Amino acid sequence: MIVKNTYGISVAFSTKQYGVIPKREFTGSALDRKKQEPITKLNAKKKESKDKERKERSLSPRSKQKIRKKITCFARCYKRLSFVTLTFLNKVSDEQAINLLRKFVDNAKKRSEDFQYVWVAERQTKNDVFEGNVHFHMITNKYWKIEKWWNYWIDLQLKNGIKPRDEDYKPSSAFDVKQLNSKNIRSIASYVTKYVTKNNAKFKCQVWNCSKRVSELYTDFYTTEEYTDQFKRMGAVLKEMEVKDHCNRTFLKVKMINLNRNTLPLYKRLDDKNNELLKYHN
Repeated sequence: MIVKNTYGISVAFSTKQYGVIPKREFTGSALDRKKQEPITKLNAKKKESKDKERKERSLSPRSKQKIRKKITCFARCYKRLSFVTLTFLNKVSDEQAINLLRKFVDNAKKRSEDFQYVWVAERQTKNDVFEGNVHFHMITNKYWKIEKWWNYWIDLQLKNGIKPRDEDYKPSSAFDVKQLNSKNIRSIASYVTKYVTKNNAKFKCQVWNCSKRVSELYTDFYTTEEYTDQFKRMGAVLKEMEVKDHCNRTFLKVKMINLNRNTLPLYKRLDDKNNELLKYHN
C-alpha cells in the first residue's frame, strides 16, 4: 500500500485497487495542473452565459478538504496571519458582495508587497435585520492598519451604492481583524472547522478563493506505510478507519494524527518544499 499524507491525516490505499502509483512525491499544487487553453472573446461570452445560468453554489466536501489543507500549509509558511471578517452596511445581493470583495482584494494587492490570502463566503444567521446576508472571512499574511482599512471598506460600499440603514450607521464590526498564531495549529484548525467545515449555505456567487501563491502550495506527499508507523510508536494516532471492498478486502486505511510539537517535525519535508517554492518566487 502507498500512503498519501497531509497535516493530521494519512490515507493508505491499495495500488492494486487504484492501479496507479504516483510519479511525484508531492501533490496538491496548482503548478501541477494542466494548462488551460487561452480564453478567446467568444469562449468568454459562452462562459459568461453559462455562469448566468449556473445554479446556486455551495462548498462540496472536496472543496472543504482542499481549503483546510491550503490554510494549514499557508499557516506553516508564515509566522503571523490575520483573520479578517468583512460585513456589509445593508442588505446586498451575492453578486454585489462578490464584486466589492474583489475590489477590496485588488486594492490590498496594490498596496502590499506580498499579499496572500484565502477567503470563504458565509451567510449571516445572527443578524435579524440582514438575516441571510453574505459576508466574508479571510485569512491573510498582512498586518492591517485597522482604522485605515475600516474606513476604506465603508467608503467602498458607499461609492457602490450600499448605504447604511440610517445615516450614522457605521459599525466597527464591518471590518473585524483578529491576529492568529500560525504556530498554534489547533487554533488554525478551529477557524477552519467553524467557518469552512460547517458551512453548508448556498450562494449565487463564488464561494471561496485564494491567492496564486497559496494555490501553488503543495498540500500532500506520498510515502510507504513505514512513515505512519512512526505515529503509532509515538502514540499519536487519534483514530483509525478501514474501508473494505465487496470481498471484505481492505483497500483504504485512514489515520487521524494528533498534531503537536512531537509530530509536526515529521511533516518537515512538506514545510521545506513549500518554503523553497515561496523563496523561489521572492
